[in-house]
Amino acid sequence: MKAIALTPFGIFPLVGAISLFFTGAMLPVEKLTNKVVSPAADGPFVGLKAKKLNDPGHSVGNRASGKQVFRFETFGNERFWTEAMRMPQGMMKEKVTILMALKEGLMIDIEMVDPITRANLERELKTDLSPRNAPTLHDPKATLKVLNANAFAGLVTVDSNRDGRRRVESGDKLGVACAICHTITDKSVFDLPGGGSVGRRIDGPANWNLNMGPLLATAANSLAYYPNLQLELGGKTAGRAPRGLSAVASEAEVDAYLKNPRFYPRGTFDDSSDGVGNPIANVAFFRTDLAAPWGSSALNNVLDHIANGSYTVNLDMTTLATPEGLKHLTMASPKAGPELWRNYVAILKRTGVRGYPYVKAKMIPTGVGKPATPTGRQVDKSKLFDLNAYTDSLPAPKGAVVDMASFARGREVFRQECTSCHNVDQSKPVPPIIVDVRKLDPGYRPSVLARRKAPLSPIQNSQGTFDDRAVVEDASGRGEKRGFSMPLLLDLARKPFFLHDVSVTSLESLLNQARGAKSPHPFYIRDEARRNDVVTFLKGLDTGTQNGRMK
Repeated sequence: MKAIALTPFGIFPLVGAISLFFTGAMLPVEKLTNKVVSPAADGPFVGLKAKKLNDPGHSVGNRASGKQVFRFETFGNERFWTEAMRMPQGMMKEKVTILMALKEGLMIDIEMVDPITRANLERELKTDLSPRNAPTLHDPKATLKVLNANAFAGLVTVDSNRDGRRRVESGDKLGVACAICHTITDKSVFDLPGGGSVGRRIDGPANWNLNMGPLLATAANSLAYYPNLQLELGGKTAGRAPRGLSAVASEAEVDAYLKNPRFYPRGTFDDSSDGVGNPIANVAFFRTDLAAPWGSSALNNVLDHIANGSYTVNLDMTTLATPEGLKHLTMASPKAGPELWRNYVAILKRTGVRGYPYVKAKMIPTGVGKPATPTGRQVDKSKLFDLNAYTDSLPAPKGAVVDMASFARGREVFRQECTSCHNVDQSKPVPPIIVDVRKLDPGYRPSVLARRKAPLSPIQNSQGTFDDRAVVEDASGRGEKRGFSMPLLLDLARKPFFLHDVSVTSLESLLNQARGAKSPHPFYIRDEARRNDVVTFLKGLDTGTQNGRMK
């Protein structure tokens, strides 16, 4: 249960790409905008209006270059993570070990590790992991070697002092790339249950074991992450925690919030600078050619727009403490936005953060407040087009090996019950539609907290956590409804939770009427045998076949 309260403001960028939560079985099709389906269809037919609004297409560049962007490009955010957040300083102060990093869900690309450290890891990870038998895993100096090698997926050490070496302990800076949330490994060396793994890198799948809250708390100045925390603004708050963080919150208070799994669950990331405590499930970044619009609230309908918003705000949110940031926040919410801006500017001053913003981007004054350029900044478009090409090309994981008879039965039940919203064939583009939040959440009874200038919808909040992602952010700025985008139904056998607020722990539970008629996504398969067959079908899905993989 969350607080019902005034929240700050409206349109904000996302880090995630594909909204991979299962939504929409048995939804009455006649009530959905511009979409029809026949009883025997394998998915909804989407009209031109929805296609134009939600999937106008995106440009692509060089796939090989995009691979480097995905893995290592920071666009200068290493200054934010080192000078403002002070992440490497915090890691060294806390003497973070490789074992500690794995417990927080970080992935290690073994092919990036130096030969000596690699040999030690491969040997020690076969032991009981004790300090006696695995000294490298408990040595903070070994952590720095892995960090400097850029072997922790998504953490990028930059040779900022240009001495030809990467050494954070000697003053080089640490940045963040896409891969931190959207890369796993093949586990060929080691897999820590519920945590990270060691092996060859696999780009694209979501890292659902990443414990982002405690990772952020490791930074020596986590106060610099203020806009993406649950805040108290105007004396009120909204989110998972009963109280928001005040303008004079201490580092210890911020860290306590970030480390609390009830407020910041493992596998989630709060990617909206709205002052609402709304961490949502990390999402996949493969086959992006199939997955428009992007983000659970469908804010972005162009792939590189979501990336630009992420690089220019989420990965360097000091852009919000600029005049353009103030304009953006004020446009979205005339009262709460300026309050957040004043608080953040004061926090940066109080904690000695200077010389911001850090992201290397071109100024576009006319872009302030737009989803693609919220603070009027645009990073190198050619690199984003390269990134598009790479993520479009990343293959979806293979479906689970399942019983073929059960798979076939489940496919038929799914075809009968679920194709008013979902495709049977996951190699086809996901239907580019937005499902009204009221259809997905029968308990949605929002209170209007603030009205905004058209076309933005009002800021509104309901009980529970399902609507937190849409309290202030939705697709109304581009003419769409308040609701949620459709998912690709892929990699579901590996997924440990469902719905974007991670409130459901299994596919079986998601489709079971025991959750109740008023629960979010109340579209159930009531017969147990039929439900089990649908679960088998969903776990076996991939883009290569709709016939299952023989058990």
